[in-house]
Amino acid sequence: MADLRVVLADDDVLLREGLASLLQRSGCAVVGQVGDAQQLLDVVPQVMPDVVVTDIRMPPGQSTEGLQAARTIRQEFPGMGILVLSAHAEVEHAMELLASGRSIGYLLKSRVRDVGEFLETLQRIARGGSVVDPALVQELVAARRRADPLDVLSARERDVLELMAEGRSNAGIGRRLCVTEGTVEKHVRSILAKLNLPETDDDHRRVRAVITFLEAR
Repeated sequence: MADLRVVLADDDVLLREGLASLLQRSGCAVVGQVGDAQQLLDVVPQVMPDVVVTDIRMPPGQSTEGLQAARTIRQEFPGMGILVLSAHAEVEHAMELLASGRSIGYLLKSRVRDVGEFLETLQRIARGGSVVDPALVQELVAARRRADPLDVLSARERDVLELMAEGRSNAGIGRRLCVTEGTVEKHVRSILAKLNLPETDDDHRRVRAVITFLEAR
């Protein structure tokens, strides 16, 4: 941790001072401490830290000011490390941040209690790595599962739907899967029911099922 220059941005003075003390005892140079996003944007060009540690939510609106400041810093100083802290696993905000490239991290504030893990995170970010809180990974996996409309289908029904997407008829699907055409028809009816595709005047259900399959890939 020696020679690592860090700026801390958090309106929680106790947390900020606690982090500063921790980092200084570990050999870091805390070259700036601020309590809002504008102060962060002002101090970074003056001291040019290796890593910026910022809360997502800061004054004046307690919304995403810290995240917006992190985005600005990344645009102006692409090589500077950024670690965003959050009280909750906010998937949308985290994905936007992590998409900005290397030397980036997202950590829940509760994770800061593990001193060794926190210091290792800063080191990895300073070296150009990316760090994602394990809780966020779980949220991302859960969100993907919730968002996948094909999860309701069995493995065989997915096979049938994939062959439907290739433009095959029920007879052609049956030959490919070595089942009768009647069995394929039962699978197709089940697929349409599970995907909640009722008969309408405008859309052919089979076509809409294929569209759902393609969109989910």
